[in-house]
Amino acid sequence: MDRVFARLLGGLLGLAVVLPPPVSLPFDPTYQLLTPAHADDDDDGGGDDDGGGGRSEGGSGRSGDRVPSRQSGFTLFPFLQPQRPAPSRRAAPAIPDRVPNEIIAAGLPEAAITQLTGEGYAVAERQSLGLVTTGSATEIVRLVVPRGTGLEAARERVTSLAPVAQVDFNHYYRPEQTETAPDCGGQTCALVREIIGWPIDPAGLVQRCGSLPTIGLIDTAINPDHPSLGDARLEVIRITDDALPQSGRQHGTAVAALLVGAAGSRAPGLLPSSEVIAVDAFRRLGGSADVASTFDLVRALDALAGRNVRVINLSLAGPDNVLLKTTVEAMITRRVILVAAVGNAGPRAKPLYPAGYDGVIAVTAVDRGRNAYRRANQGAHVDIAAPGVNVWTAASISGARPKSGTSFAAPFVSAAAAVLLAERPDLTPVQMAEALSGLAQDIGSPGKDQVFGWGLLDARRLCTAEATPSP
Repeated sequence: MDRVFARLLGGLLGLAVVLPPPVSLPFDPTYQLLTPAHADDDDDGGGDDDGGGGRSEGGSGRSGDRVPSRQSGFTLFPFLQPQRPAPSRRAAPAIPDRVPNEIIAAGLPEAAITQLTGEGYAVAERQSLGLVTTGSATEIVRLVVPRGTGLEAARERVTSLAPVAQVDFNHYYRPEQTETAPDCGGQTCALVREIIGWPIDPAGLVQRCGSLPTIGLIDTAINPDHPSLGDARLEVIRITDDALPQSGRQHGTAVAALLVGAAGSRAPGLLPSSEVIAVDAFRRLGGSADVASTFDLVRALDALAGRNVRVINLSLAGPDNVLLKTTVEAMITRRVILVAAVGNAGPRAKPLYPAGYDGVIAVTAVDRGRNAYRRANQGAHVDIAAPGVNVWTAASISGARPKSGTSFAAPFVSAAAAVLLAERPDLTPVQMAEALSGLAQDIGSPGKDQVFGWGLLDARRLCTAEATPSP
């Protein structure tokens, strides 16, 4: 019986060899689909993020693109073949929170620098500052630590030589866009600014409030040739070393267009007639992330202070840093309004900075339904909420697309602060915070809460007696 069965099976297999291949099969083992492409947001270092072509934010690889696998030839019974595990996506390398081998210091005496260089430290860069950071100190120094010396030990050594100096790590700060937004099917998405009553044509608002001040922007690289920015009053300054890889243009272009994009373009801005001085303090790290060091962030703030900029948008976040804190305090003393994204580390995360510093207006994000952005930081330092989910703004080359993150909530408050300054140029940072709290619609727990701050910005009340703070 067994012999008969074996002969019958052999006959069937013999027939299988001479049968012509079928026209189609439900599964072709000689091909495999490409793995999904990484999202083209500003945290993965991907290419451009324009709609209508190439990769889209959060999208998969191009449909129909197939590459040959290692297996070749025709298989009649693919279901009998061993199943190969799906290729796993390689996790992006972790980005450190500081430069691995550097210490920065302000107020470091020349004698201490001489001593340190004799011990193997190297002065990588020295920069004079217009802001007074520590007493009579007007210089910030970037030191490369000798090989084999830990950063903690290096910080202690520098501090021991100059107890009056301010010494810290050279921390990294990153743009606050961490979640990609869905595509809008090739159509222009509705502008979410309607939920705060921001006019589509802000000309009347500007006419009612007065001459707008210059807005400062510290961000990644910007594409000034984007159609939405072609006629913008936009000056871009790169503060980082030209020898370093330039940062991506997605984030900076999106934030700039949200502020001053042309009214008739695909990405209209909140205040198209405003002047913006943008400082690119970022560089590309490891080919995948845009980072700004504390050293460059301090220099960027100093540069804007030297241009007498009164409102600065900071859609970035990172660790607490002694030198950054002192610089922020000096800016506030000069009556500069600093508006910062609270960050996208999650509701249980510790505060991120500069939003966490006293005197900085910390902005969180909400969606169209006034729900808190699920990745936004929370805490007592949160001041006010603004739209930050699926915000329609410019892509990096020519198109436009929705963006999400506290990065895109901050410009709404920066624009509102600029409008308030147009009406009351003498406002201090404290008075500005009071004025903005007066514009907020309470959407959380009564009073100021840790999720929404004072509530959601209400642009309909800009430049009205109700929102004007008392002197």
